[in-house]
Amino acid sequence: MAEELNPAVSDPAADAADPEVPAEAEEPIKQRKNGLYPGVSDELAENMKSGWADTELHDLEPIAQAAETAARRAALSARFPGERLVIPAGNLKTRSNDTEYSFRASVEYAYLTGNQTEDGVLVLEPKGDGHTATIYLLPRSDRENGEFWLDGQGELWVGRRHSLTEAEKLYGIPASDVRELADALREATGPVRVVRGHDAGIEAALTDKVTAERDEELRVFLSEARLVKDEFEIGELQKAVDSTVRGFEDVVKVLDKAEATSERYIEGTFFLRARVEGNDVGYGSICAAGPHACTLHWVRNDGPVRSGDLLLLDAGVETHTYYTADVTRTLPINGTYTELQKKIYDAVYDAQEAGIAAVKPGAKYRDFHDAAQRVLAERLVEWGLVEGPVERVLELGLQRRWTLHGTGHMLGMDVHDCAAARVETYVDGTLEPGMVLTVEPGLYFQADDLTVPEEYRGIGVRIEDDILVTADGNRNLSAGLPRRSDEVEEWMAGLKG
Repeated sequence: MAEELNPAVSDPAADAADPEVPAEAEEPIKQRKNGLYPGVSDELAENMKSGWADTELHDLEPIAQAAETAARRAALSARFPGERLVIPAGNLKTRSNDTEYSFRASVEYAYLTGNQTEDGVLVLEPKGDGHTATIYLLPRSDRENGEFWLDGQGELWVGRRHSLTEAEKLYGIPASDVRELADALREATGPVRVVRGHDAGIEAALTDKVTAERDEELRVFLSEARLVKDEFEIGELQKAVDSTVRGFEDVVKVLDKAEATSERYIEGTFFLRARVEGNDVGYGSICAAGPHACTLHWVRNDGPVRSGDLLLLDAGVETHTYYTADVTRTLPINGTYTELQKKIYDAVYDAQEAGIAAVKPGAKYRDFHDAAQRVLAERLVEWGLVEGPVERVLELGLQRRWTLHGTGHMLGMDVHDCAAARVETYVDGTLEPGMVLTVEPGLYFQADDLTVPEEYRGIGVRIEDDILVTADGNRNLSAGLPRRSDEVEEWMAGLKG
């Protein structure tokens, strides 16, 4: 990685050798004008100002979801009439020293604008019976003051960003310079709400104008707005799932290489598919081989991959518009389940079948969980691992020693989407067409669980699919990936063959 130009020295060799930057050189670029850069000659500064081609893009089309984002803003406007609404994208976060984490805009901001750049802010100003929307962004890097080549976030270092005029064409929203927003917000009057936790500078400008309770109402509304997906969102989720299916196929093809290395070979293989076809993985991939499958969020992925063990692969591709899949399969590493592995796997499969069948419009959200848990409780009683009857087991929750988690969650721009929604509209709510959720029962027999026979210990199985609620039932978006144990074995044999 190249280092930023050190304005304290003029010798390029010294630049490379001495990474220390004086405090003066670390001031924001907007505070440094020509003549205040030690080591940058007037001649070089003047030379860098000119001789650049006009790169303005004139033939831009609106982003694919422009109509949907406009409709979402209209719904938001209708919910909070007469109030100024401020929704930030967020800022870059330091990973270490002078390097940053890859930026991902806040879900609320991306949902309402389609824009994904750091420091952006959407503001809805009350006007008449509605609002006028403005998207505040960083404009193109300034070539007059040297920002584009002397600042670490200048375009020479991190790449071109859209001009404000280009942004207006892309997102269908008037665009302004975000560097002027904080001062404008300080001077603004009237009721205002902000989505907290993303931009400390914007929040500081509103300190005396907002309350935590009112801001939480805004966050909750935007979370609940995502419970029912529009057609664009459903299409993006299907794209994410389709790429994820191909990622699972990639993994099966290289299981022999994973056996020679570790779970990280599996993680890297899936990540390649996510980066080639999407934006990223939607969450840390769980590549849990052997007893690691009993750790629900095993993301260290540094363990051995052994023939005869199971691989619990829980992974999802995130599309360029931030919609993520979330799929799990538990695969026999050598391609064939043992008798006990198959017995446990088939129990989880039957539980998932019952759960999926309970997903339909008008059903209670909790119904699919209850249906899956009943099947698992029945099997645990049948196997003699817990004393029945089944009704007693369910009433006391005794099956949870081995089932551990809920049977699913909403899915969308977050892997656990709509997390700020109220209990009465989510967990205690009713399913509607357009909702997308996971159904993912599991059984986990910990390696140190002395209450089960030794041969069970260290076996963990989860099966997870992404289910769309339709007008007449449901559709399994991830149906392209085999689920039944015999189909899994046949699928693996064909890929390895």
